Amino acid sequence: MSADPTAIAAARQVLAHLGVTLADLESHTDGPVALPTIAEYLPRVIAAAGPGAQRTYGTYWQRMAAAWGDRPLDAVVATDVEAMKQQMTATARSRRNGRNGRHAGEHVIAAARAFYSRAIADGLIDVSASPAHRVAKPRRLPSTRRALTPHELEEINAAARTSGNDVILDALLLRLHTETACRRGGALALRLADLDRTNGLVRLTEKNGTVRWQPITLDLAEHLRAHAHDRGAVQTTDPLLRYRNGQPISSRRYDHLWKRIGERLPWVAVQGISTHWLRHTTLTWVERHFGYGIARAYAGHTDSPGSSTTTYIKADLNDVAAALSAMAGQPHPLAVIREISVAPVTGTPVLP
Repeated sequence: MSADPTAIAAARQVLAHLGVTLADLESHTDGPVALPTIAEYLPRVIAAAGPGAQRTYGTYWQRMAAAWGDRPLDAVVATDVEAMKQQMTATARSRRNGRNGRHAGEHVIAAARAFYSRAIADGLIDVSASPAHRVAKPRRLPSTRRALTPHELEEINAAARTSGNDVILDALLLRLHTETACRRGGALALRLADLDRTNGLVRLTEKNGTVRWQPITLDLAEHLRAHAHDRGAVQTTDPLLRYRNGQPISSRRYDHLWKRIGERLPWVAVQGISTHWLRHTTLTWVERHFGYGIARAYAGHTDSPGSSTTTYIKADLNDVAAALSAMAGQPHPLAVIREISVAPVTGTPVLP
């Protein structure tokens, strides 16, 4: 049966309107375009990921590429992801704060989800086609971290001040984290321009690029300035915390510090105590004496979602300064006057 000439003419008009020729149609008769393989797509995922995601997921993305590198994106199934999770859980390195590989298994699924979320965003696959999102993440166990007692804090600081090759630096680190409750990343990111000695403040840049000014005692501010100056910090962009040879410190300084303290205080090694425990210690003290709202601001959680109550209990910089002043037992220029009587925390690191 021959085609209707009128229909052919109408089809030609439609093709012309779309800018498509018969040659174009003939060159695309081999089926849908093949999806990239895992190995081919991984560089695009890495390029779009931030430093934190690369640090957390990079190892697992490389494992995915090694195991499934030659497979197209839609050729990996949920069972493959589950199998890798079980393998990583079973072979995870034993650490002080380990949970029998549970964290490794959780990170496998999180890394796979981040990988396939990028493919979904690029329109390469549908949401329902992601194998990673069909595997349940292990339920996160409650943290074993807690607030240190005053006696424990005193012992830790005494061990740090009587051992090691740079007790001045170690004392500064412990005091900085105790006063500010900052994370390691926040301390490592400090630059000379981030120190306000007049108002007793440091500018912290922490998770997800959040930036805030955090009160510190004027005593600590002066010691930080002297430390940076004596060790070669000149430009405003120069790192604040430095080794004696003038090189900026890295996260390895923390690793060596707690390893050394754990060798002198076995209970520190057994419980896996780290810098983050100082954050728990300070924020617990602030919450007990000044309430949840000020503790939340002290922690830098003001931009994170919370219950509707947090809308009405927001604290400001002056409230945080008042809590620091009470905790350290020292006046602060930004502290608001409050009719509250609290004893300063004992065990606060003493600066040399």
